[in-house]
Amino acid sequence: MADIFTKRKRSQIMASISGKETKPEISVRSFLFRQGFRFRKNVKTLIGKPDIVLPKHQTINFIHGCFWHGHNCKRGTKPTSNIEFWNSKIQGNIDRDKKTTSQLKKIGWRVITIWDCELKNKERFDSSMKKLNGKLNAK
Repeated sequence: MADIFTKRKRSQIMASISGKETKPEISVRSFLFRQGFRFRKNVKTLIGKPDIVLPKHQTINFIHGCFWHGHNCKRGTKPTSNIEFWNSKIQGNIDRDKKTTSQLKKIGWRVITIWDCELKNKERFDSSMKKLNGKLNAK
């Protein structure tokens, strides 16, 4: 399917997408706070500037957008135009995520990745948060 926007307009739209304070991040943080977990967000001193850091539980949560981080779900589908650019961009993000996770684990952090698609409807959100709560309380 051809893009309905001009190349310039599409570039403006994509450039305006923010990576911080996204709706999925806010909803996960809100859930954690209601459950009594205390955390820091976007800690600059840690590798990869994690979305949520729970120091008491030695756990880091990344909330990844399916498109930007190359998830293998419907939302992670790559665009059909400018294919080389998007393949390179998304593969670079995937490689960086793997490297960051590996480095954080080496220094003793437990890393949990939550995908945007896991938070899109109430059932999936509740299921994901139940799993997250279980992982945090397991330690």
